[in-house]
Amino acid sequence: MLKNGVDTQQCHKISSDRKGRRDEVYVGAVPLRAAKGPAQLVMSAAYSLNLWDLQHFIVIIKPSSSPLSQVLVFDFQPQDPENLYVALAALSGQKIPGVVLTRKLPKLPKRKCWFIGQSRLDAVDAANRFNENWQTDLRIGHHDCRNYTNGLVEYLTGEKYALEHLTRNQGK
Repeated sequence: MLKNGVDTQQCHKISSDRKGRRDEVYVGAVPLRAAKGPAQLVMSAAYSLNLWDLQHFIVIIKPSSSPLSQVLVFDFQPQDPENLYVALAALSGQKIPGVVLTRKLPKLPKRKCWFIGQSRLDAVDAANRFNENWQTDLRIGHHDCRNYTNGLVEYLTGEKYALEHLTRNQGK
């Protein structure tokens, strides 16, 4: 049975194998950032049409220790995602400077957010350790937000190829 694009039997198995509460790990999709104007409109339209390849993927951690529903977002993106020259270089396959970002959200997104599993570790500390070793030269299709998301999710939960599983389950 699928729930938010994830096999709930698998999720149940993951959670029933754990003692106590663990940090929850999610994958989210947001629109790609682009220069203001027509490029930004195209990216927003692609996101609205659910074009899987034109979305930016993020890892969301809901710490079990958080008294509120506050969550942390981890992602990897170009250092200057709205710069036209950076976008052209990235699209032509060149390496560009990237950056790993961490930020807080008041709650989980209601759309395009899928539960992957529970962390085997203290997820926030583990994500910070993962980020310290992440190579920040970004190359679309080879070392980008998809690779980052898959890598961090696997590091936290042991789940390999999370985005590929979601893609299949989404029918994209």
